[in-house]
Amino acid sequence: MNSALAAGLVALFTLSVPVAVSIALASVIAIHFFSNLPLLVVPQKMFTGLDSFPLMAVPFFILAGAIMTQGGISARLVELVKSLVGNVQGGLASCCVLTCMLFAAISGSSVATTFAVGSILIPAMLKHGYPVGMAGAIQASSAELGVIIPPSVPLILYAVSTETSITRLFLAGLVPGLLIAAGLVVMVQIWCRATGHGRQDGAGRQPVWPALRRAFGALLMPLIIVGGIYGGVFTPTEAAAVSVVYALLLSILVYRELHWRDLPAIFRAAAVSSGAVMLIISAAALFSFLISLSGLPGAVGTWSQENFGSALTFLLGVNLLLLVVGMFIETSAAILVLAPILTPVAIGFGIDPVHFGIVIVVNLALGMITPPLGVNLFAAAAVARVPVQALFGALLWPILTVLIALALITYLPVISLGLGWWMMP
Repeated sequence: MNSALAAGLVALFTLSVPVAVSIALASVIAIHFFSNLPLLVVPQKMFTGLDSFPLMAVPFFILAGAIMTQGGISARLVELVKSLVGNVQGGLASCCVLTCMLFAAISGSSVATTFAVGSILIPAMLKHGYPVGMAGAIQASSAELGVIIPPSVPLILYAVSTETSITRLFLAGLVPGLLIAAGLVVMVQIWCRATGHGRQDGAGRQPVWPALRRAFGALLMPLIIVGGIYGGVFTPTEAAAVSVVYALLLSILVYRELHWRDLPAIFRAAAVSSGAVMLIISAAALFSFLISLSGLPGAVGTWSQENFGSALTFLLGVNLLLLVVGMFIETSAAILVLAPILTPVAIGFGIDPVHFGIVIVVNLALGMITPPLGVNLFAAAAVARVPVQALFGALLWPILTVLIALALITYLPVISLGLGWWMMP
């Protein structure tokens, strides 16, 4: 059955069948032709895969991100960060990285971050003379912080699929996210000084205090959400619901940039996005059931113990595998299919499942800025109104920066686990 599942999945992916349909159809073929299981298993497992309270956080965070994009929250964050760093050379590029980091701490989505922040900063960078390829590459690579810094939808999916604590994962994602953001800021500063770009980035920026006053409500949002989770006030799922209510109140009653008549379109778009993610989750639940039933995790564990001499070499092999997988398979699907197989093996090597989850998510986040899938690349190209190929030449430095950060995160577990050791001994 393992061969049938793998062959079916590869064949369907090759034919460009949508990810959720590919996973479900490969599972149905394996059940019908290569097992004694009844087809009734299909709806049962797909339904039970969604019967999880933590998964309720996914549509709420998607909805919150859509509201913030339309409600003026992202624009105020951009104004604030530009007022703080815009007076230095390369300030706009650094502003892009730091604003994406702040927006990621609210939305949990890289694509939402690309559109929300990129629609403001990509045109601004182009106006100040940045090459379109570099402007798009900086935006696309910065937006991947949306799946690393909590709250993060991929971290929620990893937690659900491996029965790992979401709160511990959220804590573990904070420092790696800050590390990658710092690396990207250093990278763009070096690039700007080497090429001479960004000397006039301070033009048109607001004074700090007016910008801070305008963005104060937006800044409170990540403090309320993340602080509430870590302070034990509410669960990550409840925090997602709180983020929607807060974003609505802020956008409609305080900023007045969102009107009640805008809500049906926002809810519809969020429902479509949530439905697509949930369909992948339900299909992956069926696929994971068949994988477990076939004994593949145990076989992979035995093979890994025989072929990898230590945890260090195992992590190297996993990183190489995920770098290739992330280029061709959507992040959520890759996590839901591979995490239940690889995590027990990692635990067998003595690797903390929380640390391993951060390694997986950071690695697959690279797939968002690498061709041919590169969802962030396509989003940034759409905002910049250029073909996606125009961004390829500028991707080398952001990718190298994230790879260096990934190596540090992989082999220095304290980066992921240190905050948790301090806050949750």
